[in-house]
Amino acid sequence: MPADTLTADQKNIRQAGVATGFAAGYGTSLILLHQAWYKHDPPSKFHFHNDLHYWNQVDKAGHFWTAFHQSRAGVDMLGWAGVSEKKAILYGSMVGLLLQTPIEVFDGYGETYGASLSDMGANTLGSVAVMAQQHLWKEIRIMPKFSFHKTPIELQRLEMLGENYFEQMLKDYNGQTYWLSVDISAFLPPESRYPKWLNMAVGYGAEDMVAGSPSENTKMGYKSYRQYYLSLDLNLMNINTRSNFLKKVFYVLSILHLPAPALEFNSKQGLVFHPMYY
Repeated sequence: MPADTLTADQKNIRQAGVATGFAAGYGTSLILLHQAWYKHDPPSKFHFHNDLHYWNQVDKAGHFWTAFHQSRAGVDMLGWAGVSEKKAILYGSMVGLLLQTPIEVFDGYGETYGASLSDMGANTLGSVAVMAQQHLWKEIRIMPKFSFHKTPIELQRLEMLGENYFEQMLKDYNGQTYWLSVDISAFLPPESRYPKWLNMAVGYGAEDMVAGSPSENTKMGYKSYRQYYLSLDLNLMNINTRSNFLKKVFYVLSILHLPAPALEFNSKQGLVFHPMYY
């Protein structure tokens, strides 16, 4: 049922459900994250740490991507619950920042981490990017996306980069690529025949990193390098379907850049064409 046709009672029920689900999911995710990320890190007094130069900023792209999609979901859920458009955008866009802030608190008490102002900045940009697009276009036209491929680098430092696939996907920045997928059709006239399901995406990643600090990485015999990508992208949100189930599946999968041909440029190899990049 569209949100603008809801009765007051239906709005109250939906809003109560959103609040309950948010609280339960929030608590569960914090517990799982703490177990996956901080189990090897001894606690310490709260402190800050400047890690802006770490991991070639791939981790900052991750913070932006995470906060963006949490805020995007916040706006959509509040709209579904019957909250006014203005309030849904305002409050929903802050969800990413709200959810990411406790992570910085965890980091602040970790001996090998420390709260990061640059992480907070990336979180803020992710939330603001949702708000800006909603105000400007009433929709998301530039979507941050994520892809991951396994790399042999984690074998060098299992404790740091992950002991299983889930931890590697979370910790091994060598295998992470972050994308900005542009909905070309949204910027063209309505009569355009350009396929609405086909986006263009630019991506960013880095490799040969076994330590966050560039100097420590060099001491361990690695020389990291940045990677830039240009690729096609499937816009699942623009695929017409009458199935509510498929709509939900497409919504969830829209955070990912699915395998596609890609052109890569990096300082180590120059231009590299990938017939199918994962």
